Amino acid sequence: MNDVEAAARRFIADVWNGRREESAYELVAAECPGLGGAGPEAVLAWHRERRAAFPDLRYKTVDVVASEERVAVHWRAAGTQAGAFGPVPPTGQVVSFSGASFLRFDPAGRIADVWHCTELFQLLQQLGVEVLPPVTGAGA
Repeated sequence: MNDVEAAARRFIADVWNGRREESAYELVAAECPGLGGAGPEAVLAWHRERRAAFPDLRYKTVDVVASEERVAVHWRAAGTQAGAFGPVPPTGQVVSFSGASFLRFDPAGRIADVWHCTELFQLLQQLGVEVLPPVTGAGA
């Protein structure tokens, strides 16, 4: 396991699952984009928002691919919706969904960029949200 893979696994273990926010200040670079800004605090804002909706949310690493400065992580997550998730009020529903996160590291070994791809429709369906296509055409 190389250094960036170890850092990515630590980020998931400490910040995502362990809720040890102090680790974000060690692992996340100042320029890393997050919720409404950049740096560790902005990245933590995104995670706090998810935890407010799913306080027991846990991530399991399925697969990791790492190079010298990039890491791709395929993960599964599960949790109970106890708070609002966007416009969806609390349902008490247990959800399980998959996603992938792509991290780029700076020369100091800190996360400089992160991008997530999440099975959002799967998550919303489990919360009972009905997703309908827009009505178009003459019959509208």
